[in-house]
Amino acid sequence: MLTDVPAGVTVRRMARGEVGLIRDWANREGWNPGLHDADAFFSADPDGFFVGELDGEPVACISCVAYDDRFGFLGIYIVHADHRGRGFGLAVWRAGMAHLGGRTVGLDGVVEQQENYRRSGFHYAYSHVRYRVAGGGEAVPGVVAASHVPFSELAAYDRAHFPAPRPAFLQRWVALPGAHALACLRGGNLAGYGVVRPAVEGAKIGPLFADDPDAADALLRGLLATVPGQPVAIDVPDATANPHAAALVERHAPTELFRTARMYAGAPPALRLEGVYGATSLELG
Repeated sequence: MLTDVPAGVTVRRMARGEVGLIRDWANREGWNPGLHDADAFFSADPDGFFVGELDGEPVACISCVAYDDRFGFLGIYIVHADHRGRGFGLAVWRAGMAHLGGRTVGLDGVVEQQENYRRSGFHYAYSHVRYRVAGGGEAVPGVVAASHVPFSELAAYDRAHFPAPRPAFLQRWVALPGAHALACLRGGNLAGYGVVRPAVEGAKIGPLFADDPDAADALLRGLLATVPGQPVAIDVPDATANPHAAALVERHAPTELFRTARMYAGAPPALRLEGVYGATSLELG
């Protein structure tokens, strides 16, 4: 049990079987979560998920995933609509941040909350824009199932575009039920990979990492071809992070849904942002 919480509230770590709460609450907030994300999320850091309870009833939750001893990511910060304004969110926030300790911490927050996060020590880096596009179309040559690539190569490529190694998470992410993980090969070498997975509404793409716009375009077309007729969401870095990412999505007549602010507490990680065309998830980075 963790202390320094409002009277009557208990903050504790979630068990694996409870992480489905995240999907239900995220869906209620209109975030269109992935249907099967919870197990992969939990595998990233089984100690990094917290729930606040009032008389045994969940009232708040947060994820604060420690990827290694230098970097963590804060997400899924939700207080039930019936219990807001009573300090329950602050209670789970403190528990999660205590778990992350002195690590650099990233988050993707709604734009309206930027000032609150700034007061907590976070600084704006760039934005993500969630677009909706239509699934379908034809795949292009050079794109294969990611299972054709040795996992060690896939994990190394992922690490070049993410602030920390995450092999346990990645192994489950590329194999989520109903997901399609694709790789772009050039001369037998990996030039990018991406994943599309089922969501409450349609599907979601993330991540989409590539060496250049042509590889990203091939992967995006391949991923969309696996989900014909479905609405597909993708969280795209803004032009300050990757000037080619939005232009790639514009070819598919997108609808902008909302924006989030990528912020960091501590030194921002050194990343190859020009290779990031779609974030893995707004919950885990």
